[in-house]
Amino acid sequence: MANWVCEVLLTESALDGAAHRAAATADVDLSAGAVVDFWGVVRELEDGREIEGIDYEAHPAMAKHQLEQIASAATEKFQLKKVVVHHRIGFVRAGAASLFVRVASSHRAAAFVASKWIVDELKTRVPIWKRSRFKSREVPAAKTRSASLRAGSAATTP
Repeated sequence: MANWVCEVLLTESALDGAAHRAAATADVDLSAGAVVDFWGVVRELEDGREIEGIDYEAHPAMAKHQLEQIASAATEKFQLKKVVVHHRIGFVRAGAASLFVRVASSHRAAAFVASKWIVDELKTRVPIWKRSRFKSREVPAAKTRSASLRAGSAATTP
């Protein structure tokens, strides 16, 4: 169900910012008044621990199919002119991009909402798994209920 308006890619190659920015001017649809780019970048901390990066694994055929489904649904739902979704697999260092989403629309409101919707759908539906690679083998102390309450979280009893 590929659509020329939708481009999805699973890649082990770096998502190069310069190449993606240059692509913004390629195949411009002059009816699109808004282009929103989202970069998902690997954070340096996870659960209070420093990480080297994240190992991403995927079921390639299923992941690509789900990405195509999401891009196609977003195109219809938000009347988009273009959807691009590129996701890294393999090891991605902290500070590097693991996800690139571009949405082109006639109006900015639809582009922003669609971009968020695509990322949310991707995180729930696409079979891509991640495993953090920590710099230290040290395991952080477990959070206790009283520590959570002191921190102001709304912990509830089971």
